[in-house]
Amino acid sequence: MNETLVEIQQPAPGVSLITINRPERRNALNFEIKQLLADAIEALDRDTQVRVIVIAGAGSSFVAGSDVAEMQALTPIEHTLRATDRMFQAVRRCSKPVIAAVESYALGGGCELALSCDIIIAGESAQFAQPEVRLGVMPGAGATQHMVRTIGKYQTLRLLLTGERIDARTAYALGLVSELSPDGSVLKRSLEVASTIAEMPTLAVRAIKEVVHVGADAPIETAMMLERRAFQVLFDSADQKEGMTAFLDKRTPSFQGR
Repeated sequence: MNETLVEIQQPAPGVSLITINRPERRNALNFEIKQLLADAIEALDRDTQVRVIVIAGAGSSFVAGSDVAEMQALTPIEHTLRATDRMFQAVRRCSKPVIAAVESYALGGGCELALSCDIIIAGESAQFAQPEVRLGVMPGAGATQHMVRTIGKYQTLRLLLTGERIDARTAYALGLVSELSPDGSVLKRSLEVASTIAEMPTLAVRAIKEVVHVGADAPIETAMMLERRAFQVLFDSADQKEGMTAFLDKRTPSFQGR
């Protein structure tokens, strides 16, 4: 495998940056990239020194989609055997916060990769779309479910049935994007947000992510119970003692992840 297609760096304490490095194809996701990125996410999730992960694309684009040339002749059995959705599952199931740093294009599988993340920071001229219907298929890595849970049925169906692109400001207004940043500064801003999160108590960060994700699909009373139980459990952590003591002492807390 050509591991330079997916590069991993540690630009700040507790922060790992994954860069999809295929700029000549606007970082289109081929099978090799999908496998490498899944391996990277799973390895970083196991690494206790990593607290936050940022995913970016090399060059001027995030990800312009999946590699259609590879997918054209695929059979349903080949999709299953190749586990073509493993990368998206690895991102969704990661216990640590994952931030998508989106410059320029996030189309098709690239949009679904961003939607699989927990936070999306986009450049002001970025574009988002799920154009699969124009290729005779439909989104198959989470867009139908992420979108309907985020922007509702009517906007989701408008975007998926037409395959039309929307700009970053529209995506932000709809709630598909967490934050807008000037073009060219998206990665810098994403790393700043990642560093802020990395300084937080890891047990609390993990609990917040778990409750938000699991609670979103549960009845409200069940979700509230999950939140309350997670809240109570954190009172057995050293970081809760440190955080509250530091607040009362008017000093900066020193969290240890315990």
